[in-house]
Amino acid sequence: MDLLELFRSSKTAIVTNKTRSFLTTLGIIIGVAAVILLVSIGTGLQTLVTRQFADLGSNVIFVAPGKVSLKSGAGRPPSFTPKFDFTDVENLRKLGTPIVEVSGLINKGATAKYLSKSYDITLNGVDDRYTKVRKINVTSGSFISKSMVERSQPVVVIGPTIAEKLFGTHNPLGRQISISGNKFTIVGVTESKGAGLGGGSDQDSYAYIPITTARKVLDEKRPGTISILTSSPEDNARAAKKVKDYFFRKKLTDDDFTVLEPKEILSTITTFLSAITGALSGIAAISLLVGGIGIANIMLVSVTERTREIGLRKALGATGRDILVQFLVEAVMLSVLGGGIGIAIGWGMSAVISRFIETQVTIGSVVLAFGVSSLVGILAGFLPALRASKLNPIEALRYE
Repeated sequence: MDLLELFRSSKTAIVTNKTRSFLTTLGIIIGVAAVILLVSIGTGLQTLVTRQFADLGSNVIFVAPGKVSLKSGAGRPPSFTPKFDFTDVENLRKLGTPIVEVSGLINKGATAKYLSKSYDITLNGVDDRYTKVRKINVTSGSFISKSMVERSQPVVVIGPTIAEKLFGTHNPLGRQISISGNKFTIVGVTESKGAGLGGGSDQDSYAYIPITTARKVLDEKRPGTISILTSSPEDNARAAKKVKDYFFRKKLTDDDFTVLEPKEILSTITTFLSAITGALSGIAAISLLVGGIGIANIMLVSVTERTREIGLRKALGATGRDILVQFLVEAVMLSVLGGGIGIAIGWGMSAVISRFIETQVTIGSVVLAFGVSSLVGILAGFLPALRASKLNPIEALRYE
């Protein structure tokens, strides 16, 4: 039998037994689709985190209260009472190169109200330098200015989600909303940024007020965190050392504060996401193994059902090698067919889920899934094909 005839014969066998062929490939379809989908979710999350760090700025370091460790199981929860204050913010700004700008932040959950509508928000007390350090842009109005901070004005810049929840399609600029029982005039709306790093709180639900106003309204005397802009990502380590030395001179210890660099945070998050993606992909890959076992079982049944056909083929001159290749081709065709369908389903499901969370189907995952499904077909089909090739033609013709 030539190769073309082998493919025709295999195709006829598969088409003739549609139900059996479908059930045979079902495990492969589910396994490949699961692998494609889970890898696309993991890759999409990593891409999202990386992009958000780029938006944030790779040359920004943070000072957090307490001892914070990014290594699993290490460190202690951050202190709820920072031991640094706003004087430290000013002093850090005076340290000079490679520190370009410093901004303190007061952060607290609150409820914003307008007429009969209310919405839970994250309230941030910031100064006019914050937008330079953290790259906050507005789509309408303006951000917190230096004069607003100096005069402790009751003004607020709101995120797009807050604007939508409280005002719908109406322009919110100039309107007054109540936050924690205090009236604030809306002076700006920020651009949409979505969830925070690693799927954190919705940044579109952030509201910003002058930090001097926040200190009075929220009765906060210390910044919750300090953001520091450096001259370049390469200078982050040098800037971090300057900051640490400053606090050590103030007799603070490693338990009182933590300086976090973006690369450390990004590395920790991506490592975690990679581990999760790998674990889920491994679980999904079990479906491919189950699919391979299904192919092997069905092919063994097929050999038994077609014993007389095999005997007839051998009687007409087909060699054991012809029979081996024929059944092997059938198994591979079923696996490739299942792999193709699985890829299409996984890609489609990824496209649907991308409406809710970011996904990214990579060529590598497609090639891997397709290659594994083909390999499963070869391995699963070899034993039944070998058994068929060794059947005695006389005994096969007598088989009932």
